[in-house]
Amino acid sequence: MITQRPINVALAILYQDGKFLMQLRDDKLGIPYPGHWGLFGGHLEPGESPEEGLKREILEEIEYAIARPIAFGCYGDPKVIRHVYHALLTVPLDCLALREGWDFALLPPEAIRQGRYYSAKAREIRSLGEIHQRILLDFFQAEL
Repeated sequence: MITQRPINVALAILYQDGKFLMQLRDDKLGIPYPGHWGLFGGHLEPGESPEEGLKREILEEIEYAIARPIAFGCYGDPKVIRHVYHALLTVPLDCLALREGWDFALLPPEAIRQGRYYSAKAREIRSLGEIHQRILLDFFQAEL
């Protein structure tokens, strides 16, 4: 029996003025949490460190260069190991270019606790991905 090794991904908790940047994921089958709000980030390339992968993914997804991401934690399950970092978002939303996903927004903590938020592009309230909500709730409790 062949056991498949979990994939490694890097995720960013980006925050500004007490709110948290999240991506409304594309609404297509075959991706984790389709049509849900999630953190930006993605798969690591072979030989790439989690921090290098995070910087590359964020640059690709929203054209934002993270200067100094700070390691927050690691969330693993049999399929995925999520390396989570946090950093201040130092530019306004209109300076970012959404290159992956359907929508993005700065969500207030209340919306994250409730697990849902309105998307202007989708014109409806969408849920947060379960693991993404849990990571942010843990981040709130850490009081960094």
